[in-house]
Amino acid sequence: MKTLYFDCFAGASGNMILGALVALGVSADDLRAELARLGLPPFEIEIEKRDKSGISAVHVNVVIPDEKAHRHLGQIEKIIGESPLSDAVKSRAMRIFETLAEAEATVHGIDVAKVHFHEVGALDAIIDIVGACIGFEILAVERFVCSKIHVGSGFVTMAHGKFPVPPPAVAELLKNAPIYSTEIAGELITPTGAAIIATVCESFGPMPEMTLQKTAYGAGTRDYDYFPNVLRLMIGESGGDNGESKLLLIETNLDDISAQTLGYAMERAFAAGALDCWFTPIQMKKNRPATMLSILCDCGLKEPMLDILYTETTTLGARVSEVGRDCLSRNLIRVRTRFGEIDVKVAKYKGQVVSAKPEFDQLRMFAEQSGIPLLTVEAEVAEAIRGLEL
Repeated sequence: MKTLYFDCFAGASGNMILGALVALGVSADDLRAELARLGLPPFEIEIEKRDKSGISAVHVNVVIPDEKAHRHLGQIEKIIGESPLSDAVKSRAMRIFETLAEAEATVHGIDVAKVHFHEVGALDAIIDIVGACIGFEILAVERFVCSKIHVGSGFVTMAHGKFPVPPPAVAELLKNAPIYSTEIAGELITPTGAAIIATVCESFGPMPEMTLQKTAYGAGTRDYDYFPNVLRLMIGESGGDNGESKLLLIETNLDDISAQTLGYAMERAFAAGALDCWFTPIQMKKNRPATMLSILCDCGLKEPMLDILYTETTTLGARVSEVGRDCLSRNLIRVRTRFGEIDVKVAKYKGQVVSAKPEFDQLRMFAEQSGIPLLTVEAEVAEAIRGLEL
């Protein structure tokens, strides 16, 4: 399972997360192109490498126009929801903003709908949060884990006055996370950084066992003596031969819906991040033939999946249960063939390869481009794979 570990020994902010994602391999051009689809006022993303106490890190600076008005949650959800970004990116970004709005509402004692994002800067927050979600999708992250979070110390001045570190909204966001403070002065974790981490991470603590693939650093803006103000992101495949995890199984029975609508609901579920979705023919009361729609997803995707069921199907309710999943560790390799390079998913058990399957869509593309029958292309690629040391 592709796992991303937030090592927050110097806290985290929205631009530190973006910088670390770029350092991990997210193309700056792809990031800018995807963010442009939001239709926001003109902005720039400046990316540069910086030395932070001897560590080379990527610093991201978002340059935005001066804005007088502050956006409320509904306005931000409208901007994200009406964009042509993928459903998975939009769903995750809106959940992060909802988390942030709920924390602000709790601190100020107001309704969530009345929260405006003056503390984090509405346009800054949209770019940081949506940009992070774009990066997560590009890297195909399936699981998020975070270390204990260094919050800093001292006081910070905000719109409402001078507050201790961590400020109230950040403290609310991190109420279920392990945090600590040292002599390092200043606010190390910002509301945007805290909201992203609090929303996507399924657990906090030591780095999980995983096969480490890459480590990268996102630079903070401030400089300290003998202390690297960076966020470290570590990405890899978690688990050994068998990866155990908890998932949600969401099911509903439907006897008054068309096959076309069911198919569309399945497409929406996969686009929103479902790990699997399937239909089972069943029989309901009064001997009516029906279909059971089942969705398997990460625990953090409960609300987006229920939203799809309630808006895209005729159901009035759904069953939600937590299930355990045990799966083999997998990694993706590139194999060169006479047709071109192809992605091959390799699975191992007790150190031995038990499966090496090429991506079918690429096999089909090779067949269409070459005019060679698909079965012949598949056989040649399989022979090329057998000759490799996997």
